[in-house]
Amino acid sequence: MNLSTFSAALAVLTAHSSSAFTFSTPSRTIRRCTFSNPASPLFGIMDEVNSDAFNLSDLLKQDDSVSGNGGVTTDEMEKAYEMFLGQLVFSTNDPRIDIMENYDLVVDPQWLSWLDRKISSCTDVEEKMALRDLNNMILDIKKRVELSKAQEERAAKEAEEAELQRIAAAEAEMEKGRAMSGSDVLRKAAAVDTAGVDKIVQEQSGGEKKKTFYETDLTPEIRMSYEDMCKNVLPPYKAGETVATVVFNHYDQFDAQFIKVLNERAQNGDADSQAVLGALAEEQQKRVNAATMALKEVLAQGEPMRMEGSIVKLAKEGRIDEPFLLLLEANAEQAKAAGATGPAELMTRLRKRAMQEKDKQSATREIKLLRQLLRESNSSEREKLLTDAFTPKEALIVPGTAANAAKAIDGEAPEQEKPMPEVPPPDFINCCKAVLLNFGNLNIDEERGDLATQIKLIASEAEVVATRIYGQGMTAKEQQDRAWKEQTTSIFDLETLEIEAERRGEVAPWANPDANDDLIPGFGPDGKMQIGGT
Repeated sequence: MNLSTFSAALAVLTAHSSSAFTFSTPSRTIRRCTFSNPASPLFGIMDEVNSDAFNLSDLLKQDDSVSGNGGVTTDEMEKAYEMFLGQLVFSTNDPRIDIMENYDLVVDPQWLSWLDRKISSCTDVEEKMALRDLNNMILDIKKRVELSKAQEERAAKEAEEAELQRIAAAEAEMEKGRAMSGSDVLRKAAAVDTAGVDKIVQEQSGGEKKKTFYETDLTPEIRMSYEDMCKNVLPPYKAGETVATVVFNHYDQFDAQFIKVLNERAQNGDADSQAVLGALAEEQQKRVNAATMALKEVLAQGEPMRMEGSIVKLAKEGRIDEPFLLLLEANAEQAKAAGATGPAELMTRLRKRAMQEKDKQSATREIKLLRQLLRESNSSEREKLLTDAFTPKEALIVPGTAANAAKAIDGEAPEQEKPMPEVPPPDFINCCKAVLLNFGNLNIDEERGDLATQIKLIASEAEVVATRIYGQGMTAKEQQDRAWKEQTTSIFDLETLEIEAERRGEVAPWANPDANDDLIPGFGPDGKMQIGGT
């Protein structure tokens, strides 16, 4: 990517980024302003507006004086890079989302080289660690995108080869048909008539079974995607580390796919992979034993209500983990298979309460909602969860602000905040994007598909629910395009659009309370020219 391409891309940063949904919140409204050059020359204010004074891309100019080691950036390039770095660092989104939305910019070799130099020259420890984490995140996403493209190319090549084989088989069948006699044609027709019945009989007899996750082969892309993880858990280790401590520290990153990779390495004679698998089995056994002891403590309470109280206590102590939930599920399935309906219902009830308590420990409400939706297989129940989370609710407690306290002293009614949803739709969308980027390739349910398929289904259902509650959203770009198309808009139409935006929880671009930051120099908030610096 050359500097001119980077200039054009950076100018786009001022435009509204595309999203899976068309919802926007007041704090994240992005305004775009487009100016056109009329046929006849204009004089006065429009001359200044149409000049290069407001052209952000002019900050990035081609530097002819570059050295042989990759080039030294000019002051204009430094400003542009610092501005772009600020966009990534101070964004309220998940960093991976912003990286993907600006992928062409973040993988630009000149930008990565500049970021490396900035990390090397940084003297603040915390800032240096943050920049290094950002750089590692960019490289990780770059690798994932490249692996995804390689996988798509390989799948397309395999599909093309399969199509060629099908065509070749069809042509061979045609040549064979030309040489058939009349009696052969009749026998072939009879075989075709019974082909459907034979297929049904074969399926009922279990002729062709779908391969399970553990029976599928590892692709080259999967092996490459776990190379960094293998470097983290395989020798050589740092001073004081052992295979047991490394497995303990990275236990949550051992997914089923990674275990398949280690098993393949061990089968090929890798002793280090075999040692890691052995340490992993020991760590799993320790956690299962701890979960068994915790379950005994719960069942010792005797009454179901006391058992649920014990689970709440375990959750506060951080002792509800995946082995504990799996143990509850296994006991419920075993009791159901034995015909013990009462114990099966009790175990199911305890497991549901344990998952609810574990959800409360989630970092955000968006993650909590997404986990609940992933566990629910019924679309109607998922719709109820989304509706409850997206519906604005009145606050039960008045915010304890200084203004409200002063009003209370004066005997006035405090100001009530406008109803807000428990989970705003834009925040939920960003959460779905982040999970897709981090864990989209995991296959957690063979019947419902991989995690990416399930999240996309949930996202489509969330779009329907949010549209029903808030109406069809309109981005700042769409509002501008509408105004440009209609040429003129009355103040009454603008007021109607502003009221509709407020009803949807949005803010019209012209009604943004922070719009003073975008005033043309020399003009006040009222639109009048300021003279004399007042």
